[in-house]
Amino acid sequence: MSYRTLKLITILIPPLLIGGFELIRHNTLLLYNLSMETGNYLIILLTLVVSYGFSTWMFKLIEEKNLRLATEREMRAVYEERERLAKELHDNIAQTLFLLKVNLKKGKINEASGLVNSIDANLRQAIYNLRVNPLELISFPKRIENWLNDWSTVSGIEAKVSIRLAEGYFSPSEEVQLFGIIQEAFTNIRKHSGAQSAALLLHKIPDGWEMKIDDDGKGFLKNERKLNQYGLIMLKERVEKIEGVLDIASEKNNGTKITVRGSDK
Repeated sequence: MSYRTLKLITILIPPLLIGGFELIRHNTLLLYNLSMETGNYLIILLTLVVSYGFSTWMFKLIEEKNLRLATEREMRAVYEERERLAKELHDNIAQTLFLLKVNLKKGKINEASGLVNSIDANLRQAIYNLRVNPLELISFPKRIENWLNDWSTVSGIEAKVSIRLAEGYFSPSEEVQLFGIIQEAFTNIRKHSGAQSAALLLHKIPDGWEMKIDDDGKGFLKNERKLNQYGLIMLKERVEKIEGVLDIASEKNNGTKITVRGSDK
């Protein structure tokens, strides 16, 4: 039922109910000696019952409509993210294949081998992202654990995971952005850090939540951030989409710590 129909019904019920009762009272009920006082009580009771029943039904209908619209928006965000991942994968592989071709022509076998490994890792990551159905019942923490297990196998870097949040704490669109932040951060660790181990902690804090991603790699100085500017920009954009705060702390030869904080709704 459309909102226009609901509006029309809401407008018509009071005059039809009250006017109809008054018409019946004057033409029929007065013949049975129904007093004005009793009639007034009856119309009050009748209006209360009808209003309660109609309001309960109408608000339930509106709630269902809003829930359906919210679900559709969340799913659209998920599929838009998949489209973005597909485009990013296409651009990344196209660029890597071009560099691979250049290195092979120059006889740089080691560099070419590294690019092949990069393509393999990107494909594995993309396949994982695209094979997960947003409607499946697998929990958000479990998806993260599964992906990090695959990431650890491909990268050879030990990954520790600790997630201490209630199921359903984040909306589907927030989960998409958080998952993207985790993927981007751990992809940067694999490509640039030279780390032996990394850790992810996602937990509740007063008035919100906090996510920490640490590694024991070589780190970088502030003036070296431009070497991985694209990855940092991607992190920042994703954090902004969930209205979070991003902090990156790193020291030369002392690893990197990424912290993302968000507030409760």
